[in-house]
Amino acid sequence: MTIWTTGLLTGLALIVAIGSQNAFVLRQGVRREHVGVVVVICALSDLVLIAAGTLGIGVLVDRLPWLITAMRVIGVVYLLWFAFTSFRSAFRPQALEEAAPRGRSSVVLTTLALTWLNPHVYLDTVLSLGNLANLNGADGRWLFATGAMCASLLWFTALGFGAHSLSRVLRTPRTWQIVDVVVGVLMVLIAAKLAFGG
Repeated sequence: MTIWTTGLLTGLALIVAIGSQNAFVLRQGVRREHVGVVVVICALSDLVLIAAGTLGIGVLVDRLPWLITAMRVIGVVYLLWFAFTSFRSAFRPQALEEAAPRGRSSVVLTTLALTWLNPHVYLDTVLSLGNLANLNGADGRWLFATGAMCASLLWFTALGFGAHSLSRVLRTPRTWQIVDVVVGVLMVLIAAKLAFGG
């Protein structure tokens, strides 16, 4: 369960980081507009991308074992860079902007675009989580990936459906600041474990 828990925490650290996709899910939750559709699209997309990353990198690792070391270095650098950007955002907090009301088809298209046309999604789910999953070997990689997938399901469900009751709190710059600091700390801790703990 340690590998699964690490996957869960890593997935949460990457997914919780504030970006256009999360802001859109939050807005839709606060407005109670097509929340279920948005949550399902985001969560299922992450499941597909995490699985693809785990499978793709796994094939390369099987054929080129030296990639393990390279992936470890890339993973540490990427996680530290992500921590830096989170801490930087914490010093420049911004309030959540209101979104104009949208119809169902517009919400679906916007959610798909924010998910599949965002380069950070591929960096986080396919490259970073795929790399980190495969560092756990053939037996552990799917435990890690499953943990990351559960993180996605938990986060998008909580964000979308929890936003309405917490709308007053979630609109403040202070909330974004706290989230960014927590994400930054988690990324540093995970990077340290990857670098020194294996």
